[in-house]
Amino acid sequence: MEHPERRRESQQRWVAENREKVREYYNCYYEAHRDEVNARAAAKRDADPERTKQITRQWAERNKERRAELQRNRRSDPEIYQSELEANAAARRLKRSLSRAGLPPKRIHVATAAERRINEREADAYFHDPSRPDHLRQFTVFAESLTEHMLKNGARMREFAEAYVSSRARVGLPPVSVEDVVYARTVEIVAERMRRVDLLTGRDVAAAVRSTKAEVRRVGRQRQFGNLVKTVVRNANRNRERYSSDSKFENRARVNRGMAPVALESLIVEFALQNVFQSVPRNMLTADDARNAARIAKQYFAGSFETPDALGDDPIDRQLLG
Repeated sequence: MEHPERRRESQQRWVAENREKVREYYNCYYEAHRDEVNARAAAKRDADPERTKQITRQWAERNKERRAELQRNRRSDPEIYQSELEANAAARRLKRSLSRAGLPPKRIHVATAAERRINEREADAYFHDPSRPDHLRQFTVFAESLTEHMLKNGARMREFAEAYVSSRARVGLPPVSVEDVVYARTVEIVAERMRRVDLLTGRDVAAAVRSTKAEVRRVGRQRQFGNLVKTVVRNANRNRERYSSDSKFENRARVNRGMAPVALESLIVEFALQNVFQSVPRNMLTADDARNAARIAKQYFAGSFETPDALGDDPIDRQLLG
């Protein structure tokens, strides 16, 4: 039996003497097994991405002229060259705009070929999972039930959570968040009521909780906004005479200071907003929400606004109403 080292040397010598035959053989094999060869090569690159990056950098360092030639050939196409110039100019404009606005530059993570292949495999596994329809159905029902329960029983759940947190504090247990207790208990209640939750994962539950929190905030903000508008309009109508008198004096003061007078309904709504702002729930509202509420309240109030008789003969009042 021939020694392994001698056999290896003989094979290497034969390959060196017959490079054309070897190249032809590999070319024929590649043409016949193209997909298989490419898949093995991609799997090898994906198995060690750092080594692949290193090899790519080394090739680029060794072949600078080749890279420059490839870039020149690419840019020789007028359409490609023009599109690259426009893209670069747009990127510079965006960078300057963000800098002037005090914002950080736009960051884009360019996915490598290996990352794209991983994403494709995960997507295929996700969409070809035979249990996916049941999984999505369970998740949808769970998320909708969670949101419905919180919108209907949110106040009662919060009372329970606050009592639970207080009892923990009394016995010396570590503090916990009231909101965490609210949603933990809500998840428990909804899961007990559902017939099937066996396909749901922890990530599914967390996603459903995030969705419910966002919807609860949206609905709560909407309710507070509507309540603020209604309260302002009611207060303005209830105190119309007093606010009208205050508005008259306010406009006289503005005219004396050389300022333009303001429409009566605007001042009345402003006084009403100042009067009720501290007494209505508004923890979910922003300053922009308050301004929008005043604008909408003014529209509602202006539709029913009637000028008091006492304001009719004043020249400032005539200027306002004219």
